[in-house]
Amino acid sequence: MCEKIAKRLNETRHRIDIVAQNVGRNNSDITLIAVSKGQSDARIDSAIKLGQRVYGENRVQEAQKHWAHRRKLHNNLELHLIGPLQTNKVDLAVELFDTIQTVDRPKLVHSLIKTFQKKGVTRKCFVQINTGEEDQKSGIWPEDADNFISFCRSEGLPLIGLMCIPPVSEPVAPHFALLKKIGERNNISSLSMGMSSDFETAVSLGATHVRVGTGVFGRRENH
Repeated sequence: MCEKIAKRLNETRHRIDIVAQNVGRNNSDITLIAVSKGQSDARIDSAIKLGQRVYGENRVQEAQKHWAHRRKLHNNLELHLIGPLQTNKVDLAVELFDTIQTVDRPKLVHSLIKTFQKKGVTRKCFVQINTGEEDQKSGIWPEDADNFISFCRSEGLPLIGLMCIPPVSEPVAPHFALLKKIGERNNISSLSMGMSSDFETAVSLGATHVRVGTGVFGRRENH
């Protein structure tokens, strides 16, 4: 298992390096987030053993099972929440994650700030932009992005980036280009975009964070 994950990790990093080189970017500016949702303990431990230190999780409670004890064993892990965050899970999320990538409504902004103040900590935050304007998906619609970003800043949220998840039925490049454009006009340089099937396109269009699950771990196991 460790050998298979090593091969996938190396291949993914190599592909990132090639694209970065081709578009004149420094590969050190691109963070590979290994998405550990639905993965077994053995696979996660293999990735950690191989030196992968940045991980993404979609659900707070699953992340707690995966990472609460591992964070005590490995003090250099970095954990990103890349799934929707309910306000009643904010306390736990702030305890566990270094970065919240899915800020998408004023109530969540207020809850995060209140929790930061209560705990005496801060966490990096990204605004999720619903570039496809899909009703079933979380995120701020593009036309509302500038106002919401201004609101986050006025409230004192430690906002450093934007993220998006393009519609599965559409070409991804226009969505990545849109996210970059929103970032540029709001002076935001960190862009979380691209997954296993399209991270190379994302890197070519300015992604600073790519979220790769099956490309690193293989298909999710039933466990």
